[in-house]
Amino acid sequence: MAHHASAQKHMRQSLKRRGRNRSSLSRFKTQVKKLNAALEQKDADQAQKLLNATVASIDRASKQGVIHDNAAARHKSRLTRKVSALRTSHA
Repeated sequence: MAHHASAQKHMRQSLKRRGRNRSSLSRFKTQVKKLNAALEQKDADQAQKLLNATVASIDRASKQGVIHDNAAARHKSRLTRKVSALRTSHA
């Protein structure tokens, strides 16, 4: 347990930050899982709709510093390629 006032404040701040970060990371992961489920079902229209929401979620997590910028770019690129491949296979 922290004894100094500054250490106690730092603990309070880190708890708040951890809560926000976990929430953002959970939202990001859930969105990716939803998109992957639509891809598994080969539902091109649903996947396209979810892609927009997923990219927004990834950008939000990246902006908040929850995931690294390059990791965000990698996720967006891979998911976009999967959705594009699904759309071209159904066309």
